[in-house]
Amino acid sequence: MNDVILSLESVSKSFDMPSGGGKLEILRSIDLTVRRGEGLSIVGKSGSGKSTLLYIAALIEKPSSGRVLYSGLDATDMSDAQLATLRRERMGFVFQNSLLLEDFSALENVAMPLLNQGLRPKEAFARAQELLEAFSLGQRSGHRPFELSGGERQRVAIARALSTGPEIIFADEPTGALDEESQSIVEDMLLEQVRERGVALMLVTHNLAFASRLERRLTLCGKELRS
Repeated sequence: MNDVILSLESVSKSFDMPSGGGKLEILRSIDLTVRRGEGLSIVGKSGSGKSTLLYIAALIEKPSSGRVLYSGLDATDMSDAQLATLRRERMGFVFQNSLLLEDFSALENVAMPLLNQGLRPKEAFARAQELLEAFSLGQRSGHRPFELSGGERQRVAIARALSTGPEIIFADEPTGALDEESQSIVEDMLLEQVRERGVALMLVTHNLAFASRLERRLTLCGKELRS
């Protein structure tokens, strides 16, 4: 059985410069695979293209050339609707900013993806509560984001990303805006939960210590990916 869930083949990315200034090359001939349940971190200097690579892998951006395959399906030529369905049903996302809905409680934020998938409210909220308890936030489920600390908001965001049972989590600097103590808590809980659930993790971070805790670490340098 092929356990590769994500594959990038000769992926390159460039952007048109303003006023006919040519093209700015960001990524060059990137080859990458992520296996089911694997933890992969990507490090590199600011502006090296780490986030761009993550967004291409997560089917948010399209490459200028090359292919992105998800579970063997070529996503390169999929319609926007097909890509949105794939992201919604099989992927989870965590960003530096938690991007929680400010007018809704922690419980409602975690339940929202489940409700959007058509799960009955009783089941959606029960599953959301279980996730919050797994992140030691069971007593905070009724609080809105402004009533939570930065670390608590990020834990809610991770719980939300896991709510639909994704095959892979894409995390872009998930602890970048947190203090040292909160970073440690969020790192521990993120890694514990993805490993416990057998979810793959693709992490972009400046934090070398955090990156080293994953099974595989790669460096993006000079537009290319290196071991």
